[in-house]
Amino acid sequence: MAAYKLLWVDDEIELLKAHILYLEKKGYVVETVTNGYDALDRCTEEVFDLILLDENMPGLSGLETLSRIKEQTPNTPVVMVTKSEEENIMEQAIGAKIADYLIKPVNPTQILLTLKKNIHQKEIVTEQQTNAYQQDFGKIGMQINDSLSLEEWIEVYKRLTYWELQLSETDSAMKEMLNMQRSEANREFTKFIRKSYTKWMSNPEERPVMSPDIFKHSIFPHLNNGDKVFLVVIDNFRYDQWRMLYNEIADLFNIEENLYCSILPTATQYARNAIFSGLMPDIIERMFPDLWVDEDSEEGKNLNEAPLVQTQFDRYRRKNTFSYHKINDSQAAEKLVQQMPNLQKYDLNVVVMNFIDMLSHARTESRMVRELASNEAAYRSITQSWFRHSPVGDLFRALAASDYTIVLTTDHGSIRCYNPVKVIGDKNTNTNLRYKLGKNLSYNQKEVFEIKEPHQVGLPRPNLSTTYIFATGDDFFAYPNNYNYYVQYYKDTFQHGGISMEEMLIPLITLRGKKR
Repeated sequence: MAAYKLLWVDDEIELLKAHILYLEKKGYVVETVTNGYDALDRCTEEVFDLILLDENMPGLSGLETLSRIKEQTPNTPVVMVTKSEEENIMEQAIGAKIADYLIKPVNPTQILLTLKKNIHQKEIVTEQQTNAYQQDFGKIGMQINDSLSLEEWIEVYKRLTYWELQLSETDSAMKEMLNMQRSEANREFTKFIRKSYTKWMSNPEERPVMSPDIFKHSIFPHLNNGDKVFLVVIDNFRYDQWRMLYNEIADLFNIEENLYCSILPTATQYARNAIFSGLMPDIIERMFPDLWVDEDSEEGKNLNEAPLVQTQFDRYRRKNTFSYHKINDSQAAEKLVQQMPNLQKYDLNVVVMNFIDMLSHARTESRMVRELASNEAAYRSITQSWFRHSPVGDLFRALAASDYTIVLTTDHGSIRCYNPVKVIGDKNTNTNLRYKLGKNLSYNQKEVFEIKEPHQVGLPRPNLSTTYIFATGDDFFAYPNNYNYYVQYYKDTFQHGGISMEEMLIPLITLRGKKR
């Protein structure tokens, strides 16, 4: 491994020989110059891993040298080493994006520490995180095998997501082991859903919080307390994406984080309509046929959300007022921010944001978007960038300064699919890659979660012989016709509708502005 190269700039460099010898014994190559002009010349001739720069030098001062170095090599970390403790000098140096600030006299240990922070941080973090995950690996494995309740599965998923976020910032070889453990967890989670799902649907009072329970569980109690509520539903929003947004808003809000379980299919038509109506899909179809859209209909599947909210208010005999807004682009988000003063008259404001779902579909259809969101970390990064640089960020900043209680949630998540599973259906079979329903489906029963009695799990039955099947893990359904083309096109895309922790265990967050 090549030695790291340091440049030390100080007009009293002779007094620092002991420090330089110490660093050389530690394996660093240290070059020295006595003034800013020579430092600039050396920076044009060679690339250094870090520069130690005295502030008080004759001729070109340390701050002037720093400014010119940053113009030449903006990414090279510069550590200011000076006798001065003047606050304005510190502020100027920090404003010029120094890596660290050391006050003379410095000892070798201080210098070594700043080198580790600014040169070796990534490899140290990689080593530490690798060791920490190795120690946690066995504990997570035991949790996966012992998890008997949804609460325990939520803890497993949160722990795996924590390590995914930690290791994604490193070069750790443990990422592959983490992926294998996540796959194992999803296999066991599927077994858990197979055993539990029908029981949950038969005993709604005993089941965990699911899509139809969101208003009763997380909206009505706030309204009962006299709070004004903003419900923000981000379509197709996963827990790991929420953790990225958490970093953006943690200084604005007091945050209460929970996860809940989406119903099946984990798709907008079913899960989001269940949220807004407070009912399972088969009951929506029976009670409000004008508001339910069948799978084979060309009409949009989520055009009746505001009326469904009204049906829930009516059913519970609530007199609260509400508004409904759908955000598909920046212009709509800007308009909503401008409308904020007028929204105060409503008890509840419902906002649906479609960016992440649109990103997911664009990644499937556009090679360029797939390159930009080439992996999970990049997918999360785009979500964070969208929030940070779009008017949606402005909306949350405005909400933080208001008296609203904000409930942030989603209808379902998504999973990155790799493994094709063959299924045969007639021309009326739906097109979703993670679930199918039809009367003439042909498939391998061992590869799917099968529902032959849809009403037992709260799903509509378009025909007497309708069967639902759900893909599990990272599977997706492919037809034998044009099989190779189909697989190549949809492999490594984010899909939803089936059974996985990523699709079913989803954020349910309560936010209250810190300044209210």
